[in-house]
This record gives sequence, structure tokens and C-alpha cells, in this order.
Amino acid sequence: MRHAIGSNFAKEIQHTLSYARRRQAKTALTMKLTKALLLILPVALTTSCMVGPNYRTPDAKIEQQWTYGSGGSTRETKQGNATWWKTFKDPVLNNLIEVAYRNNPTQQIAGVNILQARAQLNATIGNLFPQQQGLSGALNYTQLSLPDRRVSLGGVTSNFTADQLLFSSSWEIDFWGKFRRNIQSAQAAYLSTVASYDDALVTLIADVASTYVNIRTAEERIRVAQVNAESQRESHRVAMVQFTSGETSKLDEQQAATLLAQTEAQVPGLQNTLNQAKNALAVLLGETPDKVNHYLAGSRGIPVGSTAVVTGIPRDLLRRRPDVREAGLNAASQSALIGVSKANMLPALSLAGTFGFSSNNELKNSLGDIFMWQSKAAQAGTSFFWPIFNYGRLINQVRVQDAAFQQAVLNYQNTVLTAQQDVENSLSAYYTGKKALASFTTAATTARRASELSLIQYKAGETDYTTVLSSEQTQLSAEDSLASSQGNVALGLISIYRALGGGWEIRNQGDVISDDVKAQMRQRTNWGQMLKPEQHLPKVSPVEP
Repeated sequence: MRHAIGSNFAKEIQHTLSYARRRQAKTALTMKLTKALLLILPVALTTSCMVGPNYRTPDAKIEQQWTYGSGGSTRETKQGNATWWKTFKDPVLNNLIEVAYRNNPTQQIAGVNILQARAQLNATIGNLFPQQQGLSGALNYTQLSLPDRRVSLGGVTSNFTADQLLFSSSWEIDFWGKFRRNIQSAQAAYLSTVASYDDALVTLIADVASTYVNIRTAEERIRVAQVNAESQRESHRVAMVQFTSGETSKLDEQQAATLLAQTEAQVPGLQNTLNQAKNALAVLLGETPDKVNHYLAGSRGIPVGSTAVVTGIPRDLLRRRPDVREAGLNAASQSALIGVSKANMLPALSLAGTFGFSSNNELKNSLGDIFMWQSKAAQAGTSFFWPIFNYGRLINQVRVQDAAFQQAVLNYQNTVLTAQQDVENSLSAYYTGKKALASFTTAATTARRASELSLIQYKAGETDYTTVLSSEQTQLSAEDSLASSQGNVALGLISIYRALGGGWEIRNQGDVISDDVKAQMRQRTNWGQMLKPEQHLPKVSPVEP
């Protein structure tokens, strides 16, 4: 009985130890199958296709010419709009835009989004290669307790060790274009983040310029109020003298005092407006409010831009406005996802293989033989998967992606319409504002002269104080309206360039991420070469979807 049990254990051990030898016997057949698969694979790839729609830029309604404006060629428009703020010839404004471009936190977030999308694109490209690969190793020690240690096992001991080192890989062939469509989607999404950065830059530059104009306008309105208050203070002194000398009643002095107090009361409100504008500028610059006055040193009054505005033609918006490009690229990204969903409904063909080495310490073997060619082991095979019964889940996923794509198309078309609305509104505001400015200039000049004459006549006793009061009120209103109109004309010009999508071209002169942000990211994570601009920015800026 004991001898029978020992024989069974011996057979089991012999079977276990011969596994490696049987696996080696199959190596030749496995290698032949692998070669056959490698011959079949190129044929499968060359005959494969990509399911789903190929993206084309959606049709959009575009007018032929602007209602207002001077037109101009595409080249003239590009040159004129790239650094449009320099037409104001204000060095303070130029410096503010440069500081905001370097330091604005929101702009830096948009730049980091580009890095994130680029890394996601790189990860998606990796799916074209074997999706699963890994290196595994094992060291196994086995001890058998035999009923009778005197039983002979053909030289095999009851304690033995085996080790192995294997590389395995699995590759789903992109027969239906699932992975290639994913790459298309990720590529469009990546370029969309670049367009989003450009759109944020257009907005940032326009916001800085608009806030700067608001600051200078508020300063000018404060100056106007203070100058008028000084003039009214003189009128009040004259009224006091006239009353003291008995030439007029107390009413004139009281009316003069009332007007002076009303004018002086406007200054605190205007000062509050100025303070809030400075605080808003601090955020745009990425600075604290106490640093703003340093950047505003060297006041030049309300900026006056060039009278010539090169607007180009409406179709130029498809090329110039980053938000239009972004909407088109988002639609392109979503279009590719339809193909991904369709590919999930079709059979998937995969290749799998394992190659490595194994050894043991039994008989004449040694664990050190693991790296000898005789210890090699290989296995290869194919498989396919076809989701037949999915209860409508896959087809409904296609419908979900198709509906999302249609939304993206409609959003693109609406973005184009909105862009045209922005330009038309800005052009209207600018040109009508210029007409109003001319009238306000005349009104301010005549009101100032009328105020001077009325005071002279009042001193001479040729008119009553009501005329002086009315003329001074009119002067203050006209001069304040003039200052506001000057600011509105500058804001209208800024609005035009914002609507035309000008200013993002300065990105071509530098990186989208500051050195400080790069240092922080490099300290946390190994980014390799990706933090270099040429590694995370396209060589040519996307100008059309």
C-alpha cells in the first residue's frame, strides 16, 4: 500500500517537472503560428476601414459685408488686428497687456489645459500599439511530504525550486478604426484647447484695455467735476460779495452753494468707480490692488485710437475668431466619437502572446539556466469578440454620440451668428459714438464759453444768478458727457477688435505657461520634454476647423 502511494507521488512529480519540457516541445509550433499571424496582420490592417462619418466644417450663415466699417483685405486685417492696442500709442496700456499676458491666473489655467489635452492625445495614440503588455516573474519553492522517504523517485528530490521570467502582450487590431477615431477626437480636442487659450487671450487683452479706458475715463470725469467745482466756488464767492453789498438777495448765494455742494458730491461716487476699476485691473494683472498705481504711473488721459478700422469681410471670422475655431473643433472631436461607438458594435480581433524563460533545479537543471536559449518558452494566439446580445445598449450609445454631435454643429452655427452680431454691434457703437463725440465736443466748448459770459454779465448786473446757475449746470453736464463719450469711443474701438478676434497672435512670441508654473509641475511630476513649447504646442496655429 505504501509503495503504491509513493508511486503515485512519483508520477505526479514527474508530470509536473515534464511540463517545461512539453512547453518547449510546443515552441516550434507556436513560432510557426506567430509567423502566420504576422503575415495575416498587414493584410488585415490594409483592408481595414474606419466606420462613422468623416467630419466636414458645418455650413453657417454668413453675411457678405458689414453694415458699417471699411472692409479691407485679409492680410491687412491680420496685420492690423494682431497688436491692435498699439494703435492707441499708449505705453502704459502696452505694458499692462504684457504683464497680464505673463501673469494672469485664468490665462495660465488655459495654458495648463493645453498640456493636459496634449498628454491625453499622447496616451490615446498609444492604443494603436499593443494595449496590454507587461513583464512578470515568479520563483516557486515546492516541498512534498512522501509517506516513505525510501521510495525512489527517479533521482527527483522532494524539495525543488522553479523560476520564470515572462513578457506578455495583448493587441486588439484597429480593424474598424475605433482607436484611430479616438485619436481624431483627441487631436481635435487638443487643438480645441489651443483655440480656447487664444479665445481667453483675446478676452484678456480686451478686458485689460477696457478696464484701463474705464480708469482713465473715471479720472477725467473726476478732474472735470473738480474743475467745475472750482469754477462754481468762484461763482459762489461772487454771489456772497453781491449779497454782502446788498445788490442781490440771499437766494443767489444759496443757489450757488447748492450747486457747488451737488458738484462736490459727485466726486466720491466717481472715486468709488475708479477704485473698483483699479481692483478689477489688479485681478487681470495677477497682482494685488496696492500694486496697480505703480503700473498706471505716467497718465496720458483717455486713449485715442486710430480712426481707420480694417474690419475685413464677415467670412474672415471663421479664421480669426478663436471661439469659432473652438466650436468647430469641438464638433470635429464629437464627430469622431460616433465612429468609436459604431466600432464597438462590430467584432474585435485581438492577438496575444507570451515569451520568456523558465528553469528549475531538478535533475541536471539549474536555476542559473533561466537565460539560456534552451530555457525559452513562447505562446501566441488570436481571439475575437462580437457583442451580439446587448439589449440595444450599443446602438443607443451611437445615438447618444450622434445627438451630441448635432448639438455641437448647432453650437458652431450659433457661434458664427453671434460673432457677426458682436461685430455689427461694436461697429454701430463705435461709429455712432464718434458722431456723438463730435456733438459733445461742440456742446462742451459752447457751454464753457456761455458759463464764462454769464458770470461776467452777472458781475456787471446785466443778468440774474439764474442764468449763471443754468449755464454752470449745463457746462458740468456737457463736459462730463464729453469725457464719457471719449471713453465710449475708445471702448467701442476695443469692442470691435474683441469681436474680430484680434490679439491672440502674440502667443506665437512665447509659451502658454509661465516658468514658475513649469517649475511647480516639474517638481511634482516627470514631464519629460513636454514642458518645452515645441512639444505641447502645434507647429502651425489652427486657423480653421
